[in-house]
This record gives sequence, structure tokens and C-alpha cells, in this order.
Amino acid sequence: MRLIGVGVGPGDPELVTLKAVRVLREAGRVFVPVLDDGEPGRAEATVVVHAGHERIERLVFSLDTSTRRNYWEAAGSRVALWLRDNGGTAAFATIGDPNVYSTFSYLAAAVKAELPRVEVSTVPGITAMQALSASAGVPLVEGEEPLLLLPLARSAEGLGEALARRGTVVVYKGGRHLPEIAKALKEAGRLPGALLGSHLGLEGEEIVAVSDVDSAPYLSAVMIPARR
Repeated sequence: MRLIGVGVGPGDPELVTLKAVRVLREAGRVFVPVLDDGEPGRAEATVVVHAGHERIERLVFSLDTSTRRNYWEAAGSRVALWLRDNGGTAAFATIGDPNVYSTFSYLAAAVKAELPRVEVSTVPGITAMQALSASAGVPLVEGEEPLLLLPLARSAEGLGEALARRGTVVVYKGGRHLPEIAKALKEAGRLPGALLGSHLGLEGEEIVAVSDVDSAPYLSAVMIPARR
């Protein structure tokens, strides 16, 4: 029995690796994360371009910190049941990379708790920060510049400290706190050049200066390039 976390990139079906496509096509079942069982998620929209609908199954997850563990466990039980009944390989498709702030690690832990002998592996995917860098035409890092990646789903706390360091800073999940982020950037003297990318890899992709907007979708990414 195998469980494979497959990174399907930021949303553009053409940004899926050949290995990811092969795994999605060969897996006995492809599970995809959604917030509502009646609505396809971004990962599913990418998967259906490469794999048939009949093998795709939605797993509902929650962004609410008070309930999300229950959803992880329920999803893990469902995947474990499928593997127990069918054997073979199950794939879990996730946007970006399965090892970068992904739901897959929690799902895999829940499955392994029920099926200790399941073999778990991952297929890397292109991340939002890479897609943003490419679309903007701005290198992510150069030379000896460090790269710092921050998830700011709850607040912009900690951003000021990160901005004080040299190198590029990337912010994930900060759309709800864009005014706080812009304020921290201005105070650090790093607002000029800071970019916001939303709907990356999708129709309607938009890349703008952080100074030009005051709100953004939850999954937006902000890139603050190193001073060069």
C-alpha cells in the first residue's frame, strides 16, 4: 500500500511535472482537498486536466483552527479505508509542493496512525513563490542572498523581524492582513519593489505592487526582493 503526496503547482496545468502526471494517471484513487464537498478546489481543477474524473475523490478540510484536526483525522480514516479495501496506490494532490505548508503532512500522519505499514512518499511541485518570481520577471534569490518564507494566516506578527534581515522575504496566506504587511514594509523601508501575486497560474492572474492594493485573496503571495 502506498500513499503519494503529489504537488500540482500553483494552478496552471502546464506547471505540473511529468512524474506528477504519471502518478496521477497510475494511482488507483486520487484524493483532492476541498473546503466544500460541492465545490471543486484548485488542486482538483488541475488534476482533471491530466487524470480521469472517475478516480477522483474529494476530501473536506477546514481552515478553522478549532476544527481542522477533526477534518484531518476524518480524511485520514477515509484514505486508510480505501487503501485497506483496495491496496495499491492512492495519491493526494495538493497545490504547490506537498512538503511546503501543505495539508499532506497532516493527512499522511493520520493515515499512518491507522495503517502503520503504508509507504508514504511525495512528488515535488512548483511553488507559488516560484510562479510569482517567474511571472514578475524578478529573480527570487541571487548569489549568496538568503530566502525567508513566512506563513501569515493569523497576523503579520514576525514580519518586521524578517524584514530586518538581508535577503528576500516571501509571505504566504497574508491576504487578510495586507494593510499590516504594507505598514511593516513601509517602516522597514522595503515597500518599494514589494509585489503581490494573486490567482497565480490561473486565469485572472494578477501581479501588482503591494503599495497599490489594500486587500487580496487568502492564498495570495507577497515577494519582497532582497536589496540589490
